[in-house]
Amino acid sequence: MFLTEFFGLFSLSAFLMWGFLMAFFFNVFVYTLEVKRGTTLLLSSFVMMVSYTLSDYFFTWLSIQNTLYLDWALYDFATIAGLILVYIFIRKTTPSFLYLVLGLSINSIFFLCMYLDMYIYKNQEPWFFWDLYTFTVNLIDLIMIIVLIVDRDFLGLHKLKNKFFKGSSIQPENNFS
Repeated sequence: MFLTEFFGLFSLSAFLMWGFLMAFFFNVFVYTLEVKRGTTLLLSSFVMMVSYTLSDYFFTWLSIQNTLYLDWALYDFATIAGLILVYIFIRKTTPSFLYLVLGLSINSIFFLCMYLDMYIYKNQEPWFFWDLYTFTVNLIDLIMIIVLIVDRDFLGLHKLKNKFFKGSSIQPENNFS
């Protein structure tokens, strides 16, 4: 739990929420300047900002039971559904779409595993998986913030996807006018 000890649980959460907020504001700014007219990127950053704002610690304190990790997994599933709805209505996507859906999917798997470990198996002793969870979830969140700002395939996920799924129907939208 090195990251949480170094940054503190609440400040790291606030930093990530602030990052998604800034990514949304950046995309609003770029959209209004007509540098990029990609509504998918704008709406995706809005969905991510709303999701991370609603799932912040302040709102999860209102939970009746102590099921924080399960709540976060459900928020991620709802966010994935929101992103898919954006894709269905717009029918275009950006390089960030794959990163967001994949990142949220991986995070939700980690949240469900932590829920299983702590609340079903009643494990209260920190072990390797807890450190792996902390590092991975926070790294994925940072990658999702970065990809919402740069909107590039900087990890090569699209090349990897195209190698495995040659007839993919999802086409990136042209962001440059």
